[in-house]
Amino acid sequence: MEPEVEDVAPEEAAALVAAGALLVDVREQDEWDAGRIEGALHFPLSTLQARWQELPDADRTVFVCRSGGRSMMAAEAFAAAGRTGCANLMGGAQAWAAAGRPFTGRVA
Repeated sequence: MEPEVEDVAPEEAAALVAAGALLVDVREQDEWDAGRIEGALHFPLSTLQARWQELPDADRTVFVCRSGGRSMMAAEAFAAAGRTGCANLMGGAQAWAAAGRPFTGRVA
């Protein structure tokens, strides 16, 4: 059976984060430098495999990238490794910003 990863809309992701979920941005450094969601942890997908142990434990973890593809890969990998409560921000940072959620800078 495949590990469960929930797709969440920006409003739902914001509620999860407000309730204590980790928000993990897996975009690359140049994308992060251009703009980010306040409070997100930065773990670029290209370094995540080497740095996964640095990620704090949490009951819920929401992964985000630019459009949702890379963050889904990260969420699925963490779920497959046994981490529970993994979610993917549908539409990524683009959807977050388009929904009027707080975003510092620009989505790159």
